[in-house]
Amino acid sequence: MRAQSSATASPRIAVDATGADTGGASFGTVQAALGVVAFSLTFPATAWGLEGFGPWSLIAVRSVLAAAVAGSCLVVVGVPPRERSRAWGRVAPPERRHWLGLAVVGAGVVLGFPLLTTLALQTSTTAHAAVVVGLLPLTTALLSALRVGTRPSRTFWIAALAGAAAVIAFTVQQSGGALTSADAYLFAALLVCAAGYTEGGRLARVMPGWQVIGWALVLCLPLTVPMAAIALSLEPVRLTAHAVTGLLWVAIGSQFLGLVVWYRGMAAIGIPKASQLQLAQPLLTLVWSVLLLGEHLPVAAPLTAAAVLVCIAVTQRARG
Repeated sequence: MRAQSSATASPRIAVDATGADTGGASFGTVQAALGVVAFSLTFPATAWGLEGFGPWSLIAVRSVLAAAVAGSCLVVVGVPPRERSRAWGRVAPPERRHWLGLAVVGAGVVLGFPLLTTLALQTSTTAHAAVVVGLLPLTTALLSALRVGTRPSRTFWIAALAGAAAVIAFTVQQSGGALTSADAYLFAALLVCAAGYTEGGRLARVMPGWQVIGWALVLCLPLTVPMAAIALSLEPVRLTAHAVTGLLWVAIGSQFLGLVVWYRGMAAIGIPKASQLQLAQPLLTLVWSVLLLGEHLPVAAPLTAAAVLVCIAVTQRARG
């Protein structure tokens, strides 16, 4: 057979299919950083969305909208004709061996993380949630070492652990020494999201990053469509400007476009280094929470975010 699935192309071909500079680590860093900026707006946008949608409606509808955009790209954008499936006449489905990894991506970043963080934000401020999620870089690096076999240097791990320690200290201090239900949701979100990031970064080395998240979103449609229909019938909806803007951002900005550049960046510079760029995400979210939500920050929040920023330079300069 001459027709090839994009999932079976070599890593170089897969990256070239999306237009990335395969030899530029700096360009990969820029792409991963753009993903972090997109993700940093997720919590404020979710808070806006909750002004007009119930939590289950917001979670399901955002996934369906993102899948609609991703599915359209899979149909319209496509790949060169020689790489199209004759049966489908569009982007060929991934090989069977990649579907389990795509299911992990879907469970982690399409369903699990949005669900758990949305539930947390019902009782937690975006500032608190953002700093707790600052543990995500370390969690992702650990899972990458276990799943992909990456071996970062000792300096890398020291810096990553220092950033994580700052986040844990902030969480304990803000909760008075006891974890809240919101913290439990957030820590569970860390695990499922890190698993999704690790699998997505691995798959982005053998297929274009936009197809990784695209197929993961489409794979979840049998769950998200009925979930959206049921949730919208049970939860009240108020279509305010904030609610609609928040929904559109978390669906298109965070859940699709942000993950496209994020996975491309991961494929270019490696999962561990890309993950540590997310140490900047809490600081960015703190800025957005003040500008967009008018939240008042505890002194410890920006200090903690600044502390983890220091770790970014160390992790990016460290070997591996």
